[in-house]
Amino acid sequence: MSKKEVYIEKLEAQLKEWVAKIDELEAKADKAEADLKIKYQEEIKELKKKREEADNKIDELKQASEDSWEELKEGAENVWKEFKSTIDNIVSKFK
Repeated sequence: MSKKEVYIEKLEAQLKEWVAKIDELEAKADKAEADLKIKYQEEIKELKKKREEADNKIDELKQASEDSWEELKEGAENVWKEFKSTIDNIVSKFK
């Protein structure tokens, strides 16, 4: 397995964990009182936007050649850091 494939596999695994976390947050939001429910749904909407960005970055990496994917890696890592920060922040608000 190439470095690129290993890297993409790692990103996909992390993304699956975050999608599961988003699903948990949606379940909590559904059980929340009306005013909190709206706030939570807005936060979840932001997470879904970040997830879409992450999906797009994975697609870019998959389509990149073995020689050029390293150049895209930094951008992917920036998207990942931002997604992680957003999800950690939102998870702390749901507690």
